[in-house]
Amino acid sequence: MFIVYFDIRGIVHHEFAPQGRAVNAGFYCSVLSRLREDIRRTRPELWCAGNWLLHDDNAPSHRALVTREFLAHNSIITLLQPPYSPDLAPCDFFLFPKMKLQLKGRRFDTAEKIQRESQNVLGRLREQDFKHTFQQWQQRWDRCVAAQGDYFEGDAAQT
Repeated sequence: MFIVYFDIRGIVHHEFAPQGRAVNAGFYCSVLSRLREDIRRTRPELWCAGNWLLHDDNAPSHRALVTREFLAHNSIITLLQPPYSPDLAPCDFFLFPKMKLQLKGRRFDTAEKIQRESQNVLGRLREQDFKHTFQQWQQRWDRCVAAQGDYFEGDAAQT
């Protein structure tokens, strides 16, 4: 499993879950600890101001009590993902499709080769790609609000 966090400037943290490792709440909290350290190191202005927030999906490990306690204890502000709304998750509409497109049709002999090539794909993303993604995300949220929360798909122009 590939775990990645990014902001408007680029990748902040990424890692691969060890093969066969369940991503439960305890493991997820350890990922969040490493994310916090990477934010402190790579985005010191956000860290010092304390004005960064976390958006993730509704996976059970993200919503577990131990995770919510970790977030509260560490004063991590979260932006919740509406249920059943992949159109509003930047990983679902930007990052993973972009990675799949570049990896599609290729064969890899080992998990390490997949991981290395995934990191290469991440490395080729430009800051402009992330800025554009956050503009798209805002437009998608606006469409969701305009639709009063009703489901919609994709980027098609609103009629």
